[in-house]
Amino acid sequence: MIAKVKEIIKKHGNKRENLLQILHDIQNQSYQNYISEENIKTLSEEMKIPVSDIKGTASFYSMYSFIPRGKYIIRICESPPCHILGAQTIFNAVEKKLGIKEGETTKDNLFTLEATSCLGICGVAPAMMINDEAYGNLDEKKINEILEQIQEKERK
Repeated sequence: MIAKVKEIIKKHGNKRENLLQILHDIQNQSYQNYISEENIKTLSEEMKIPVSDIKGTASFYSMYSFIPRGKYIIRICESPPCHILGAQTIFNAVEKKLGIKEGETTKDNLFTLEATSCLGICGVAPAMMINDEAYGNLDEKKINEILEQIQEKERK
């Protein structure tokens, strides 16, 4: 992965203002959807940015992770509109369907369940995002259909 990190840095340029996009690309290149300690050290050496600065920057944003996660990251919005309109019901439906709790990953490493403070789609609350795709106006039936479609796609 060291070579890939160097390649990503070269693609974006070795300037600090490119750090967020570089971190994003590093995480996306990881099979387990996270930024490893090895990646951070390489990034620090190549960009001449202290490890603590890189970790501080990445930990500020909920989309970055330092721990391995599933192929599909399910983020359930907990903003006030989503909370009022049933975010807990959405959590319960996902937990029931996948057999995991918030912060956990399924045994097959396919799904990780996370909470997020806002997805910015309050008009379709309650909402969730799976990787880069947003889903709104959710209920248990819709959630089951979405997750079953992904599981079916992965079986092929």
